[in-house]
Amino acid sequence: MCDTLKTEDKLGAVLVQVQDDLRQLKCSLEKISVSERGRNLDIQALDSAIHKTESGIRRHAEDYLNIVNKQLLVLPSIADLQNKTAQIPKWIPVLESIPDVHPQREDLTGDSPGQKHKTELTMRVLCNPTHPNNRAIMHQKFGVPLPDVHKRSANAVQVKHQRIITGPTVSFHTIEPKGHHNLAIPEDDMRKGLLHTFIQHKAASLHPREDSYSSKMGMVGSKSRHHKQLKWETDPGPTHERTGRECTPPWTTKTPPPSTTSKSIDYKGMMQGSNGLISQSPLNLPVQAAVNISKFPFTIIRGQINPMATDFCHFKQSFSLCWSSVVDALEALEKLLRDFAVPLAKVSGERLVEFGHGWENGWRRAPPVINLLSVLENWEEVLDLVLRPGQRYKGEGGVEAAAIHIQTCWRRYLARTAYLSHYRRKWAAGTIAISWLMHTQMRRVRKALQARRFRQLENYRSRAQHLAANWKHIQSSKRTIIHIPSLGYSQSQRLSLRGLDILQNIQIGRLCDIRDQNVNVIYVCPRHLGEDVLHYYTSLLKCDGATEEADTGATQASSFMRRFIIITPEAVDYFPTHNMCLSTLLKYSPRTLKRIKNLIQGKQAYIVGGVAHVDDLAVADELGVPILGPELAIAQLYSTKSGGRRIFAGAEVDVPPGQGDVYSLNQLHETLAELMTQNITVQRWLFKMDSEHGGRGTAYCDICHLSCYNWALQEYHRYGPTIWNTKWIQESVLLRYLDEIPEWLAHYARPVKTSCYPNWACFLKTFLRQGGLVEAFPPSDSVTCLTVDLLLEPGGEVTMLSCGNQLHGSCQLEVIGSSVPQTSVCPETLRSICMRVGHACLQRLIIGYVSVDLATFLNHSTMEQKVWAIDLDLTYSDQLAMTQMLLIMTGGTLNCRAGCLEVPMPVRQNSCQHQNAAKPPVVCHYAVIGSHLFHSNLSMLYHNVFFKMCKAHGIGFNMKSKQGTVFALYDSSERCNIGMITVSEDLQGALVTFARNLSVIHQEISSSKTQGETNFKELIKDVEEILQMGVQNKLRAVKDKAVA
Repeated sequence: MCDTLKTEDKLGAVLVQVQDDLRQLKCSLEKISVSERGRNLDIQALDSAIHKTESGIRRHAEDYLNIVNKQLLVLPSIADLQNKTAQIPKWIPVLESIPDVHPQREDLTGDSPGQKHKTELTMRVLCNPTHPNNRAIMHQKFGVPLPDVHKRSANAVQVKHQRIITGPTVSFHTIEPKGHHNLAIPEDDMRKGLLHTFIQHKAASLHPREDSYSSKMGMVGSKSRHHKQLKWETDPGPTHERTGRECTPPWTTKTPPPSTTSKSIDYKGMMQGSNGLISQSPLNLPVQAAVNISKFPFTIIRGQINPMATDFCHFKQSFSLCWSSVVDALEALEKLLRDFAVPLAKVSGERLVEFGHGWENGWRRAPPVINLLSVLENWEEVLDLVLRPGQRYKGEGGVEAAAIHIQTCWRRYLARTAYLSHYRRKWAAGTIAISWLMHTQMRRVRKALQARRFRQLENYRSRAQHLAANWKHIQSSKRTIIHIPSLGYSQSQRLSLRGLDILQNIQIGRLCDIRDQNVNVIYVCPRHLGEDVLHYYTSLLKCDGATEEADTGATQASSFMRRFIIITPEAVDYFPTHNMCLSTLLKYSPRTLKRIKNLIQGKQAYIVGGVAHVDDLAVADELGVPILGPELAIAQLYSTKSGGRRIFAGAEVDVPPGQGDVYSLNQLHETLAELMTQNITVQRWLFKMDSEHGGRGTAYCDICHLSCYNWALQEYHRYGPTIWNTKWIQESVLLRYLDEIPEWLAHYARPVKTSCYPNWACFLKTFLRQGGLVEAFPPSDSVTCLTVDLLLEPGGEVTMLSCGNQLHGSCQLEVIGSSVPQTSVCPETLRSICMRVGHACLQRLIIGYVSVDLATFLNHSTMEQKVWAIDLDLTYSDQLAMTQMLLIMTGGTLNCRAGCLEVPMPVRQNSCQHQNAAKPPVVCHYAVIGSHLFHSNLSMLYHNVFFKMCKAHGIGFNMKSKQGTVFALYDSSERCNIGMITVSEDLQGALVTFARNLSVIHQEISSSKTQGETNFKELIKDVEEILQMGVQNKLRAVKDKAVA
């Protein structure tokens, strides 16, 4: 230790001597003389001073290394590392000691201005050590090489964080990390000695801290990115995590000369090479620098070390002090090489020692193969051999390892197979269990729903019996009618309808039931109405035409307002796009149901619905009131086209030739061929779906396109009408029809509404799925259709409520309105047909409101009027709702037996005295009703603007004469659909007024470029045809009267 201290003193003396030499260098620089014009400079003194300094440093460094290699030092304890670590003295040249070599002004008097400026600039740079060109000018002018900041910035961080390992002074190989430049020590530095290199690296403290810090951060970032790309990863232990942050290149060790505090050197320096033990992919391993040559190499042949080999003995003798930590690493390396039958391995002693230190401190487990191979000089060849498939089984214990591997693979295969089998069985068991639970849950829910619906049906039947038994009493006493205008079509039909809520609200005229003083109305509205619509109906219902103007006071107005209420279910906001029927929305609206319960509490009430739906029973059961309508199953059975035809057959009324319940294509062809053969004079055949409505599910085909029709007609005329009904005569025509009907239908059959079914193929697919009927169109050019509304009372009576001739739009089978009362059929004949149909319905337990569609035409062969029953709807019709509005506005009654609308005459003032003595006289009026008027441009006008426009054109209703125009409003937002009623003293006047109103409205809201989508034009044409037909009938009647 005394020698060490002396050597440390010598080292201090050397540093002092270096300072003295530099000071002498400064003096020598001051003595540099500039000859004339500055062409020759004396630099011999500078060269000798530099040479002397280098020689002194080299000599003392060799003495220092010799002493250090032979001494035994004691390392400090780990606990005192932070407190006992002392900084190694660094050689920091004094920048102020560099002499100012500005030439004297009197010596440069002969220089040109440019040379003077250049010389001054050079001297200014020499005086500024931080200038980028300072080092270059020093080397060029004076031969003094100074380290470059930019070239060494990448190495500054590594030098800063290096740690000292006491031991033999050797020059280790440096392996540059992936993504960094080669950090190997140059050969010149190797020849000059490690201490010379260390002192030069410590000179980096002259550089700005920003460069070193940025270089360190760059190296750390690159290092972290390098670790993320490793493919062959194993856990190197906690020491790897700690030393990985040192940012030191692997397998690099610097041994600076010890100082007086060498005992407290940081212990982390022993793990300097731990970064080299990081598991890396074989493709990403660092490449050794060719200039780094190990001083203690030895070889391992076939996994065995020759202990008598010279190189190994030299290595063992050099590292005898730390041999205990090297032995474990060496044994692990030997075992690895024996296991993989490596024939030759060249070991770097320095790397092995470094690896042994790191492994001893943190890696007492088996080291990773790649880290263990890093101590080899020929690690690439050894690694290729180790990675070769099957190489492990050629080494020591290879047979046992192969057997173990085979057994492991086989056991893994068996375990995997058993696991997969168990997993599949477990999955199957879970699936079966879930399916069974879902099945049982669904069955339980299904049974609960069936029980609930059965209970609702039983409650409906018991309430229906009570309603039938007390009907007469209910009709003559105070009662509340809950109107639910629900269209309970199938889901597919409801989804295909545009504006289902508006279609349901067309029957808002049901509010007019309050014209009966004993009736209160609760109207369930399918959409929210604005204040304008509510105010309009409030004003309309106050104007009861049956009451004199003098009697209508505030008391009666408030009475009318109290007897009706409009309620909208809250579920309308929850399901805005689901197209649910109104009964379903009301079922899922508990607040609305509770409110209705409170309104009808303690009162006699019943429900008047629309198209029957299963949720009608749920609503009725929730409210505890009966339904004025048939059971759901009965309604679904007889509300179809085929079901209505069966009722007509039971009522023994005339029906068109046809056949119902057609469900297959062959049945369709055979039925059509047979009907065409039997009714050869029919020119058009209709195909109607059972569950469609409003002409949507109807198609037609004209027989004139059939190629064999003329031949069949000749056969008919040849045999005559009487003989033609014989089967054997019709057989030839029937067979011919069967051959041509498929092609005839495919080419010439057309759906009535192409918006629903664009072609025959689409129509036929739905027709065969739902079923339908084939029916003849009336064989006449002039066909009039009429609608009759019946009330089938629970007591067994049949009442005719409304009757009118239908008005059609673009499609002859689509009803838009009607003229009330009807004038096409004799009232007695019509009443007889309706009574028979009504009683037939009562026999089948059908009660409530029923609508019957009839067609009348003139039979040209017999010149007799024919009336066919063509359709039956078990629902409250739109015509009946508009008729109720007509009656409350006119204050009249519709006498269907007489076929006239009786309206009380306005009473004059001079005849007031006779008012109480006798009933006021009545006159017959006629009305035209349009319930489905549509114009897209109507949405541009608010209702108040629309009424002002109509008033400007004289469109309005006169309450005194009970004539004019009344509108029905359906919604406040879209405003595209309206209803209109025109009343006049004769049918012609009502039709003319109706057509004129449509024309005026269309002209006011349309222009030549914005016609809009509307059905006004088609309806005006239909009205004009009716007027022309009326004129022709009058002329014919006059001629017949003249002839008679």
